[in-house]
Amino acid sequence: MSTGYEALRHGAAWMNVSARGRIAVRGRDRARLLHNLTSNEVKKLSAGSGCYAFLLSPQGRIQADLTLLACDNQISLDTEPELREKIVQHIRRYIVADQVELEDVTEATCAIALEGPESALVLEKSGAAAPGADYQHLPWREAGEATIARISLTGQPGFRIYAAAGAADGISRRLAEAGAQPASEEDARLVRLENGRPRYGEDIRETSLPQETGQMHAVSFSKGCYLGQEIVERIRAQGHVNRKLVQLRLDSAAPAGAKLTADGAEAGEITSSIYSPAQGSAVALAYVRSIYATPGQALAAGDVQAVVT
Repeated sequence: MSTGYEALRHGAAWMNVSARGRIAVRGRDRARLLHNLTSNEVKKLSAGSGCYAFLLSPQGRIQADLTLLACDNQISLDTEPELREKIVQHIRRYIVADQVELEDVTEATCAIALEGPESALVLEKSGAAAPGADYQHLPWREAGEATIARISLTGQPGFRIYAAAGAADGISRRLAEAGAQPASEEDARLVRLENGRPRYGEDIRETSLPQETGQMHAVSFSKGCYLGQEIVERIRAQGHVNRKLVQLRLDSAAPAGAKLTADGAEAGEITSSIYSPAQGSAVALAYVRSIYATPGQALAAGDVQAVVT
């Protein structure tokens, strides 16, 4: 077990996640446009707050996921590295007479993640205030006009620090001096899967519906019309989806795409799997038919035995 993995689980770890996409949305109509295109409440966001949301197709399928942070003069978007261009193209497709400007600021900025149960303590030792609410963000001027947001990549208590690109090394050094250990992408993926946290492109797909993913904190049912809303509301009225993303415990890791069965009947498909030192077994995320998506349900991926947790 690496020191980064142990720090994420029991202490605090920092990770340079600057490869993630960062897009600044400016202009007087920015909140209205993003409100109409995303699945969560945007118009009511005040400066210093934020939310997690989906961009949906008209058919209700998830085209991207993103975190929105409301600032005084812009809304900042944070997303997976491979979604940068897709999100910009998607939003621009719906700009008609709106006064909205998009700027990809990924190369000009950095993003440092700090995660683990002691991450708030590390921030305090670094001279920074820890935002208390999910997606809340505060300035950290002592670190070069940086911003600290309460966002987690792994599902552990965590924060993300945004600053100019040249500030990354200095911020990482300050966090390390306060007790944070470096963690790798592999460490983060392992802890993320242990916590059952899906990633777009791996566990959440272009064909996925919001209710299938279980990530309903990305959806507001009181915000009014938005792209894809009709399908989301129809599913809510029906009260169920045909499949659900669930966490599994397995005898051993199984490859992505492995088919699951229940008493010989087709039951679902694994999206990601890894061995968990903490659990002493493999863990996985999988789309499973709703009738098999209850905790304790026994499944199989070939010769590998699995159970829904």
